Amino acid sequence: MKIVFMGTPDFAARSLEALIDAGYDIPLVITQPDRKGHRNKMILSAVKQLAIDHGLEVAQPHRIRKDEELIERLRAVEPDMIVVAAFGQILPKSVLDIPRLGCINVHGSLLPELRGASPMQAAILQGRDESGVTIMRMEEGLDTGDMISRVSCDISGKNITEVTEILASAGAELLIETIPHIADGTAVYEKQDDSASTYAKMISKKDGLTDFSGSAFDIECMIRAYYEWPACYSYLDGQQVKFYRAEALMDETPDGEPGTVSETGKNHYTINCGSGKLRVYEQQLQGKKRMSAGDFMRGHKLSIGDRFRGEEE
Repeated sequence: MKIVFMGTPDFAARSLEALIDAGYDIPLVITQPDRKGHRNKMILSAVKQLAIDHGLEVAQPHRIRKDEELIERLRAVEPDMIVVAAFGQILPKSVLDIPRLGCINVHGSLLPELRGASPMQAAILQGRDESGVTIMRMEEGLDTGDMISRVSCDISGKNITEVTEILASAGAELLIETIPHIADGTAVYEKQDDSASTYAKMISKKDGLTDFSGSAFDIECMIRAYYEWPACYSYLDGQQVKFYRAEALMDETPDGEPGTVSETGKNHYTINCGSGKLRVYEQQLQGKKRMSAGDFMRGHKLSIGDRFRGEEE
């Protein structure tokens, strides 16, 4: 079977790797354009790097729906199927209609819940203990196509790096199990219940800002969801502080305004929240490396009553 693959981040790379290992013919891999990193060094997507490592041909359209040359190239390839996983662009009907067996998507949630751009982060933000992966037949709507297969996974207490690893592995395995059923006509297509759908919006940098007026549990979820980017952050004495590891203490009553330091220990400090308290174990001060709370306090002389704020002073 001839499969064109479309995807960009680590989550997608695991599915591409599974297709390669399964021996499928992959004439073309499509991924997002390279981006500039530190000191303008170009950063390749995880999918592009994997494709290069295996000698696969790569295309990187800025906007696939307007790239007629690439669309014609896809038609010339005559793929039996297009597999999409976290590609980052919406496919036009002109592409969806090309493959004989259709386009399928490896989506990081249990549809119809958490359609959209950031389903794994949204599941963490909502404090869910369970999420999963859905293989769906693509159509012009946003993650609205018929479901073909699903798998549930335990994500309790995990950060986005760990959730990505769990769901990427589960999704890759499910993809390899599902493709033969699509090919031989035994796949069962289940319509989504649109009334039960929810949406996971695109994340922006400002989403990570907290003034600690929310619950400690919600802020802990933010820290885990935004662990890779943009990080959950606040300001202390006018300097940005990013938080990477913390524990919600929901059975403790705040004894000060949200954002104020309630307690300092040898290896942690505690911040009052709108409800509960947040015990912090790891953070990063602006211009510094990530460090343990103990090292941070030894260098910053953090005191009870100091306040983390939701805006730069």
